Amino acid sequence: MTGTVIVNGRRYRIPAEPTVVFTVDGGDPDYFTGALERGLMPRLRRMLDEGGEFRRGASEMPSLTNPNNLSIVTGVSPAIHGIPGNYCRLENGELQLLNSPEFLRAPSIHAVLQQAGVLTLMVTTKDKLRLLLGNGGVPSVSVERAASTGLPEYGIDDLQALVGAPAPGIYDPEASHYAMRLALAVYRARPDLRLLYVSLTDRVQHAAAPGDPLADRFFAAFDTLLGEYLDEGFTVGITADHGMNAKHDHEGNPRVHYLGDVLAAAGVPFDEIVLPITDPYTRHHGALGSFAWIYLPAQARPLAHEVLAALPGIEEIWGREDSATLYENPVDRIGDLAVTASADTALGSHAHAHDLTGLHGHLRSHGGRHEQPVPIIVSRPPTGDHVERYRADTLRSRDLHALLLDDTAVTGPR
Repeated sequence: MTGTVIVNGRRYRIPAEPTVVFTVDGGDPDYFTGALERGLMPRLRRMLDEGGEFRRGASEMPSLTNPNNLSIVTGVSPAIHGIPGNYCRLENGELQLLNSPEFLRAPSIHAVLQQAGVLTLMVTTKDKLRLLLGNGGVPSVSVERAASTGLPEYGIDDLQALVGAPAPGIYDPEASHYAMRLALAVYRARPDLRLLYVSLTDRVQHAAAPGDPLADRFFAAFDTLLGEYLDEGFTVGITADHGMNAKHDHEGNPRVHYLGDVLAAAGVPFDEIVLPITDPYTRHHGALGSFAWIYLPAQARPLAHEVLAALPGIEEIWGREDSATLYENPVDRIGDLAVTASADTALGSHAHAHDLTGLHGHLRSHGGRHEQPVPIIVSRPPTGDHVERYRADTLRSRDLHALLLDDTAVTGPR
């Protein structure tokens, strides 16, 4: 099958060769550069030496899992696809985890290709993404539910039997590698698959900095599995949904501003503190990240701005309209104020609302500007309209499918 499809105002080539995109959750570029420099990723090094390219780009803001995975698979910003966080306050005032397709406002590249007769597959480690990524009829599975589900669309009843090993738990450091093994096993059973998307989990990155032994083992194993895909003839793209930074001092004590407590102590009235990092995986971050939305009366906003701006580590405070423009977020799903923090600082609601006893180690998290840089890696020299921007390190992770599938921009939303 040849030809192109148009998805959200952008044209994509129907891939003739098997193509896979890996989204390394929490995959800050420093993990890759350090591992390459120390010889821990020989297959990635060989891929780059044989014509692949490694550049830096930017993720979406907030730098979180759900909005970025959806931007990568739709090719557009959260303002278009409608998912500005893992969690938000909806237009009707309801607080909601954004894990359901009902909240999506744009189709994925995979869904349009699948409907055009191209066989696609989504494999995610975290089950929270499975329904979002599978929206539009895309066969989609998660490691988290691999023990209890199959893939009937491709005639597979037992995913664990297909892989040849039981699925690890979601907090197991090997869970991401299992996602890569699972996607490859499905492809070997169905070699007519043409576009795969594999989304990993950041369990390791929340616990280990670049160069730590756990991180080294993770990226060495990633590299071995990458080699298996390359040996099968895949065109490969690699990016991350966000980076990761330590949010603690030299003694390991968390650096956190609990915004609700701060505003209450200053006598500032507010309705709600919404932390868009919130998701079911509290052992990763305790719902603490470097981005928050605040809902409060208009007359209280100047004082809130003054109080928050005086806190060490607070970097940006924007009103709703400016925030929607600067962060490319849907204006109806964000707060009256958007607040971001520095690389070493996290934001919470109230101290009593966050349990940090189950963390994997010292607090490491994401959500702000300092976790926005991500790798954008391709296995062959890119072509298309965005090559110059790619080589100038100014693309976003949402442009990765376009690099791999030789897009040509057309009139429509970006």
